[in-house]
Parts: sequence; C-alpha cells; structure tokens
Amino acid sequence: MEHDNTYIRFDWAIKHILRDKSNFGILEGLISVLLNEKVEIVELLESESNQDSDNDKFNRVDIKAKNSKGHLIIVEVQLTRQLYYLQRILYGTCKAITEHIGLGDQYDKVKKVYSISILYCDFGKGDDYVYHGETRFKGIHTGNDLYVNVREEGVIVPHLPREVFPEYYLVRVNAYDKIPDTPLDEWLTYLKTGKVKEDTRTPGLQEVKRKLQYLSMSPKQRRAYEEHLDTLRYQDDVLDTAREVGLAEGLAEGLAEGRAEGRAEGMAKGKEIGRAEGIVQVARNLISLGMDNVTIRNATGLSDREVDAIRNEAL
Repeated sequence: MEHDNTYIRFDWAIKHILRDKSNFGILEGLISVLLNEKVEIVELLESESNQDSDNDKFNRVDIKAKNSKGHLIIVEVQLTRQLYYLQRILYGTCKAITEHIGLGDQYDKVKKVYSISILYCDFGKGDDYVYHGETRFKGIHTGNDLYVNVREEGVIVPHLPREVFPEYYLVRVNAYDKIPDTPLDEWLTYLKTGKVKEDTRTPGLQEVKRKLQYLSMSPKQRRAYEEHLDTLRYQDDVLDTAREVGLAEGLAEGLAEGRAEGRAEGMAKGKEIGRAEGIVQVARNLISLGMDNVTIRNATGLSDREVDAIRNEAL
C-alpha cells in the first residue's frame, strides 16, 4: 500500500486522535471552514457512541464539542447508509439540547447546536456535495424573515430563529469529484482521498499534515489502523454482496409476483367484463319482451341512459 503524501483517514482520526486537546486545531479548522467563521473548541463532551470496537462503530463515529460561544457541535462520520438517518440526527440534536439544560433552568439556557455529518455512504439525490439546513420563519405573503426579541445581559436584542434553532451540515463525500479551488474543496479532497496539498493554508489541514501522517505512526498503531481499513473493506464487500443478492432476489420475486398478479388481474378483469356483458344481454332480452325502462333498470342496475342506449342499438 502506498502511503507517501497520504494521511490517516478522518474516521480513524476522529475516533483515536482528534479527542486529544492538542489536536483540537484539526476539528476547529473543518468546522470553521464549514460555518465560515472562526471556531474555537474549549472541551469535548461525552458522546453516546464513544465505543472502542469496530463492530460497535459499524455505522458511525462521532464527537461532541463545545465552542467558545457555548454552542454544541456534533461532528459525525457515517460509514454506511441508514434508512432513518435524518430522524436520527434530529434526535441527536434534541438529545444534546435536553442534556445540557438543567431541571428548572430558564429557556435562555438552551444551547445552539450544530450537527455536521461526514457521509461516506450514498445519501439522497442532489447536485451538490455539501448541504446546509437551518430553521427560518418567513411570511407566507411577504417572504420576509421573522425577528424575535430576546433579552441579553439586560438588553432586548432582535434575533432570527435560525440563530437559536439547530443547524445541519450534510457533507456527501462520495459526491465530491473536482479539482479543489476553495478551502472547503481542499477539506473534501482530504476526506475522500486522504491527500493534502503541499502548500495548503486551509485551516485544519496544516495540522493534518503535521499530526496525521501514516508514516509517523508506531508499528502498533499501524497494525491497528490497517485492521481498521480491512474491516471497512470487508464491511463494504458484505454490503455490496447483500445489495446485489437483494437486487437479484427482488427482481426474481418481482417477476414471479408480477406473473401471479397478472393472472389474478386477468381473471378478475375477465369476470368483470363477463358480468358487464351479461347485464347488457339481460337488458336486451327484457327490451325484446317489451319491458319498460323502470323494470329493466331495477333488474339490471343500469341507468335510464344506458338502457336507452341499448334500445337504440336494437333498432
């Protein structure tokens, strides 16, 4: 395996290296580039998925931090597709909010939460590789934003709801395919390929070059890292095989069900046509016997208009 100018995968780093305070600069750089503002991490908080085994981390690894403004930031790496992923990150932000407000605290203690998802799996359909979601209240007639007054240090200050509600960033790593020309693109290049420009000035990536070099790992760390990569390759192979088998089985089952449904539908259709033709024939017989429309209508369920149409055919 060629490792020159290749750096440790971000999902491994976030699990084993970036939790060290001396390495906060890497996370700060990524978050600052995404939020387009300088972010300083002051501490890491306990996360529900701080487990050690790769089996426990089959789907994801994550880290929860607090910045100098007191905001909560959840950075999560999703390795495999999950059906209810949006619901899960919503739950994660709500859980973070409730965990960091004490019983009896005023609502001004509610923390702003940023949720950043680094997605190494296919997720959604769209023409971009980074998506940003926030809550806005807009007038349905004017389209203007609503401002809400909030007390801050004894002063009433107007705020937009998005300054209070959680924000979400979805980074679709697999959808990125271009030559980097912005700091965000440089980060995507590293996340996807493990490569960093030699002359990079992008926040966080300079620290990546210094601290996440594969060749600087100890033999023990390298073995653990290689086992991690093998696990990921195995997981990908299992998922791809399951997906292919599922598609093949689904296709065969769908064809069989389609044939069965076709036969059943044909029989039902035939019965329906047969009944309709039988009713028409009954109406013709009653007309030939000189019955009036009321009698024919009651006997067949046909409308006067339908009975008249059948009479006209007989003329």
